[in-house]
Amino acid sequence: MAWDWQVFCKNTIEGTVEAGCWAKGADTTYLEWMLHAWGWTLSVAVCAWVVAVVVGALVGTARTLPNSPWVVRLGNAWVELFRNIPILVQIFIWYFVVPKIFPVFREVPGFMLVVLALGFFTSARIAEQVRAGIQALPRGQRYAGLAMGFTTAQTYRYVILPMALRIILPPLTSESMNLLKNSSVAFAVSIAELTMFAMQAQEETSRGIEVYLAVTALYAISAFAVNRVFAYIERRMQIPGFIVAGGTGGGH
Repeated sequence: MAWDWQVFCKNTIEGTVEAGCWAKGADTTYLEWMLHAWGWTLSVAVCAWVVAVVVGALVGTARTLPNSPWVVRLGNAWVELFRNIPILVQIFIWYFVVPKIFPVFREVPGFMLVVLALGFFTSARIAEQVRAGIQALPRGQRYAGLAMGFTTAQTYRYVILPMALRIILPPLTSESMNLLKNSSVAFAVSIAELTMFAMQAQEETSRGIEVYLAVTALYAISAFAVNRVFAYIERRMQIPGFIVAGGTGGGH
């Protein structure tokens, strides 16, 4: 077969087409369009990651609180709800159903609705990792904090969470990479990210192989960059006896 990588230097189809959050014009090349789509992919992933980490840390911590059975049950319900529904279904619910039920969400941009769907879906998985990280610590850590006169909140803040969050860095790396890849489902609600670009560009140019290889390369570069950043953080934050950076793990 004949390769035609010059397709990315060609202008898109004449006219202005509203592509989700960005309008492409006749003087826009496919390379420029792809780079804009890459930017939207990274924007969705980063914003959803912030939501997922914040909510996941809160829910995961709540599930380990002593003498708070109702808080634990609420945390468990959150995890089971968002973890057991497919992400594509959750995006459709947030984009089409929630604004119908709650009028206040009608003014929320579609981009933010997708961010919430991805963030809450991933928060359930991160909450499970946070819970496991906290429970992996010896009970003596909690008792030591209480013996020093700390309240439960202070014990978590100064003793438990700093260690637990460092322990879960390896699975958090995988979850962050998964979140980046899961952002591809945003095409289903017309967010102008990489997968949507690939589908539309392939239809316009009939050069699907070149288009999908380029998009695959951008996803791979993005995921590899996330992996390297977290690997660096893991090496700097490792706790001797709990995790071994670059190895297969450790015990305590």
